Amino acid sequence: MSRTAVITIVHGRRDHLLLQRRALDRAGERPHLHIVVAMDDEDLVRSTAPELEGVHVVSLGSTDHGLPLARARNLGAATARALGADVLAFLDVDCVPGQGAVAAYARAAADPELADRLLCGPVTYLTPAPDGGYDLDRLEEADAPHPARPAPAPGEVSLGGAHELFWSLSFALTVPTWSRLGGFSEEYVGYGGEDTDFAYRARDAGVELAWIGSARAYHQHHPVSSPPFEHLDEIIRNATIFHRVWGTWPMTGWLDRFEELGLVVRSEAGLFRA
Repeated sequence: MSRTAVITIVHGRRDHLLLQRRALDRAGERPHLHIVVAMDDEDLVRSTAPELEGVHVVSLGSTDHGLPLARARNLGAATARALGADVLAFLDVDCVPGQGAVAAYARAAADPELADRLLCGPVTYLTPAPDGGYDLDRLEEADAPHPARPAPAPGEVSLGGAHELFWSLSFALTVPTWSRLGGFSEEYVGYGGEDTDFAYRARDAGVELAWIGSARAYHQHHPVSSPPFEHLDEIIRNATIFHRVWGTWPMTGWLDRFEELGLVVRSEAGLFRA
């Protein structure tokens, strides 16, 4: 029988993490392991919240270039493997798993036709929470997965698709597939690009996608800027690394907008502040 670990990387967002944990604690939902990687978040490391009972928290410092998102996912995977996991399910701290989502990932990972793929679940972006917060029992009423990605119905699976559509909000894979891909490139630090790099390496290794309709997740609302001006320096650095490695630009929508606003200059030599 497989042992599934949910891996969540966190900096702040304590309330979001607690709601995610409540969802994982619902009957029949709890994974064998829940690994939380606290990035530069000593309050979380010291937390005694009852909702975090049974969670394995590991700590990771920040860097001069931003939060080490890629390294944190790798640390979470290494911790899960050391504790005996053979299925790794990554959930963004903002994502609340739907009923049966973790079990759906585990079933897909055990299916010989799916086990060597990147397993992705549809994600719905929620509107701001009402007074009193989100009601876990009513999240499915808001089900409206992101329209730019495949979203098979619950119980259905969609195979293949462009690797550019992979995202790290919610995905799973077996430990052998993780080992085959070597985890996330830690050359990327901070926001942007590291998940597309991971997907491209999967593509080059012949690892295809599978969209698992029953592995639904619901992204809790939080304020964002579009494009994400607060991450400009990180995006410049990571996009330049990506372009050097792959010969193409990631995050094109954001980069196009930054160029339109006169904030960046793109060239074959790299990406620079204007």
